[in-house]
Amino acid sequence: MTFRTLMYHEVRKENEFNPAHKSHIDVKQNYDDILPSPLFVTLEQFNQQMQYLYEAGFHTLTIDEVKAFYFEGKPLPEKSILLTFDDCFQSLKHYTYPVLKKYGFKALSFVVTGWLHSETLPFNPDKSVCLAEKDLSEMSDVFTFCNHTHHFHQRSSETTSMLMTESADAFLYDLATCNNYAIVSEKDVFAFPFGLFNDDNVETLKKADFNLSFTTEPGVNTKETEPLKLRRDVVPYMMPFEGFKQLVSED
Repeated sequence: MTFRTLMYHEVRKENEFNPAHKSHIDVKQNYDDILPSPLFVTLEQFNQQMQYLYEAGFHTLTIDEVKAFYFEGKPLPEKSILLTFDDCFQSLKHYTYPVLKKYGFKALSFVVTGWLHSETLPFNPDKSVCLAEKDLSEMSDVFTFCNHTHHFHQRSSETTSMLMTESADAFLYDLATCNNYAIVSEKDVFAFPFGLFNDDNVETLKKADFNLSFTTEPGVNTKETEPLKLRRDVVPYMMPFEGFKQLVSED
């Protein structure tokens, strides 16, 4: 028995998005980065993909079902798939949430709590603007919010993230700070920022009593997949619809 985990970041209407445009992030933390174009999908694409999952009879997993699969030996529902959304940018509220709610889908969202703005900002499709905590609370009927660090979603290069260079104690403190936010309801579930990590980071998660964590390594998850190294498939910008259907149907 297997399941795939799909990873999304940002959604834009087709007429709002120019893949050549550099989309800077706008977050509360004093940190700047650019969200790469492949991490966007158009609203038209996203609608088509979710409609297909619904009409084809896919079951969107909850985190409780994933935990029961790994730690209680319970089987997964037929045609199970896990939907995940990283960083909690404005499109999560403006575009993603209404589509998922329409189909009765459930999903995870990994939140960088240090990025959350104090108040809701006007929607700006030219940047990747983070939401406020109250925005997330309004979507808790669809999303389960999980730990994506507090201030450690930073990188010094394409291959090195902050959590790979800081001490284990600093990482533990950051994890605890994120978990102190009420919106983070699953305090033992994590996603590695940028998909970058080392073995020491995995050991730190164990020390902090985390049970599940997600990478950006593509592929299916099986009973034998290490729960702290679960795989996720990026759904990239302009992925052909036939390619999407093939991806979610592969075992």
